[in-house]
Amino acid sequence: MENTNSPKSPFASAYLRFLQLAKVIQALPDGMEMDANEQALLQAVVLRWHENSPMTVREAIALADLGSPATLHKRVTRLREKEMLSTLNLEGDRRAKFLIPTPRTLNYFNNLGQSMQVANQTPQA
Repeated sequence: MENTNSPKSPFASAYLRFLQLAKVIQALPDGMEMDANEQALLQAVVLRWHENSPMTVREAIALADLGSPATLHKRVTRLREKEMLSTLNLEGDRRAKFLIPTPRTLNYFNNLGQSMQVANQTPQA
């Protein structure tokens, strides 16, 4: 059925497509529920890891745009409890703990990428 009220503007169409993709991203598998702040922190940590510059716990709790140090410390703890992050100490330096994505997190991002690809290939209405 053709939608006669579909927007004629390419900008409106692009934004509505963005909303469709965002909806796909928000559909998380059971046991991986995260609030927006946890997702933002996880994304920041994994992006740094992906760029071959893993973030330390100290750096994570200093991300002022994501919350206070105490709040960020709680979020790191929750993400570790959900088995989304683990820590790694380098030999010879026990002070610095690096945040590393777990296989569960890598699978989560893989699923998001696949979902986005499927959504992006779905014909637009």
